[in-house]
Amino acid sequence: MNAIAETTSPMRITDLTGAHRTGASVRVSTRFEILPVDFRHRSHPFQAYIFLVCYQGTIDGKPFEFRKCYARGCPNNLCTHVSMAVNIANRYLQRDYQALKSAGIDIEETLFSLDDMVIKFDRLKETDQTALTIPELVDLARSGKKPTLEITLEEMPAVEHFAGLDQAQTFLGGEIIARIENTTYCCHRCFACYPTEKAAEEKKRAVKVANARLELVYQAFGKAGIVHQPKFFQT
Repeated sequence: MNAIAETTSPMRITDLTGAHRTGASVRVSTRFEILPVDFRHRSHPFQAYIFLVCYQGTIDGKPFEFRKCYARGCPNNLCTHVSMAVNIANRYLQRDYQALKSAGIDIEETLFSLDDMVIKFDRLKETDQTALTIPELVDLARSGKKPTLEITLEEMPAVEHFAGLDQAQTFLGGEIIARIENTTYCCHRCFACYPTEKAAEEKKRAVKVANARLELVYQAFGKAGIVHQPKFFQT
């Protein structure tokens, strides 16, 4: 399946590095947001924080802006605990910085941080799952540990709270449960999102972006010898 997104404006880090490698002048800066969100997860609604970076700049003088979700954290077992989510977000973010730098794009390498008041709203709970990034899971497989995978994709309606405003947003998320011997690892990932009220105009493009990111994940799985059944979002 060729799921590479065709968009008129960059929506991914890959779009920026690709533009620069074809000779375009790419300037990029970042803005960080940690937003409280109410997720309507099936029959179990829950509250979480999402860790977003807004990428903005110009390509050959033409302005662009897009945002990328790096992690979701909450105080229950429906997603990565909020204090661990900071580390997960930063690990993904550092890989994106490395990709931009390798392509020759200058960017200030700021990382996520979480105020003590947010961290203290709940104590870290022990679970029987270890949170990993997807590249870390791939590295485990390359070291000889072959996981069995369960891949679940879900469109999750939510409400973001920012600056006193409520914004309905739909997240295209995935959960990858990997079992290696007696250890269970969990990778949560947001692949794209779109304003719920603009689904007619925005959903198709968000699905293309999400599927392009999923395709890269599955390619990495294949190269590492991870047996998997690819799943993609549908418009």
